[in-house]
Amino acid sequence: MLKTSIEKPDMTALMEVSIMGKIQDIFQECYPKYEKTKPVAAHAMKAAWKISNCRTKKLGGHIQKCPDDHYMQIWYNSCKHRSCPQCSGIQKEEWLHKQSEKLLDTGHFHVVFTIDHNINYLWLKNPKILTGVLFEAAKEALFGMLENEEKFMGVTPGMIATLQTWGETLIFHSHLHCLVTAGGITKDKKWKSEKKGYLLPAKKLSRVFRGKFIDKLHNLIYKGKLKRPEGMSYSELHRMLKRCRKKKWAVNICEKYPYGEGVVKYLARYIKGGPISEKRIKYWNKKEVKFIYKDNKNGGKKETIKLPTDEFIRRYLLHVPKPNLHVVRYYGLYASCKKTELNKMKAELGQKVGEADIDISWQEYCEQVGEKTGDDQYTSKCPVCGKELIIMGRRITAEELESVKNKFIIKGAKMSA
Repeated sequence: MLKTSIEKPDMTALMEVSIMGKIQDIFQECYPKYEKTKPVAAHAMKAAWKISNCRTKKLGGHIQKCPDDHYMQIWYNSCKHRSCPQCSGIQKEEWLHKQSEKLLDTGHFHVVFTIDHNINYLWLKNPKILTGVLFEAAKEALFGMLENEEKFMGVTPGMIATLQTWGETLIFHSHLHCLVTAGGITKDKKWKSEKKGYLLPAKKLSRVFRGKFIDKLHNLIYKGKLKRPEGMSYSELHRMLKRCRKKKWAVNICEKYPYGEGVVKYLARYIKGGPISEKRIKYWNKKEVKFIYKDNKNGGKKETIKLPTDEFIRRYLLHVPKPNLHVVRYYGLYASCKKTELNKMKAELGQKVGEADIDISWQEYCEQVGEKTGDDQYTSKCPVCGKELIIMGRRITAEELESVKNKFIIKGAKMSA
């Protein structure tokens, strides 16, 4: 229940903060009809509901008020779903803060592992299992080569891997983005750096990765642990995998970055917020959505594409991860169980060992966003007297918020829908 101090408000201005995004507008307007005509998985249905109702009255809200009763703000609660573009900003910031405490002060490589598109049909039938296979095959291939003392560095690196299942036009395209240290810990627990700005031969890594991935799939098929695509027999499935083994798989090792922060910021784009950002959408209506994409077959040139609204929603929901699916994983020196070794390597590199301050309040984050965008609705101070606003409730229901508003004396109030 609300505290007594706000049951009889005597303020001079009320602001109702409910920020709508283009993707939320599309779901609010078009998803109810889509759900009636198209099959939607339970986890995707939940995501659609949260995206539609994020920061609206249905989720209740928070109240901030001036201690002298000049001003009050109502903030509607975020849904905190990882596929919602509305409330992913602060979660990405918190994740970036955690990584800044973890990263070694050394060069890093950005490595991308991509599977053959023919496996997509099998993936969509077994998303959780094949996600695990992709992470394991990439890790085993990269670590197996780097730990080879005769041919390569003979070290165990640190690696952060993030799953991305979409392409620029939101088609299904599973691949891993990995941040890998330019060096690692040797068997005698010493740090060893690479010397020539070179990690591994990409073609060799690609072949090893492809072999490990397909071998794992064959083993799962023999054990009867994989669901087959509709109409495909086991023999046809094995033949398909044999064809995949003969193809070239794309593994890309980018040039070394002096530090890891740049790649971490890149990875952060894929951990929260869904497969497309608001700024890429040019316009939409009930019939179609037009958005910008980079044509990677044409040097990354920016193009536009129009999709029927139903197809846009289908593609968006295709990339909603199933519950409890870990799309970010840590290996080697960056694994949670290797903190002692990590701190030892930090000391060897002359790096301070300490805990990063990862607590960011949503008010602080919104105020920072307001400063960047020039939006005056993000404020933590009373616009009348300049005093810090105080929080008068963190989980207030929609009905309670309406009660407060009805008792409120509005004098030239600024309202936003």
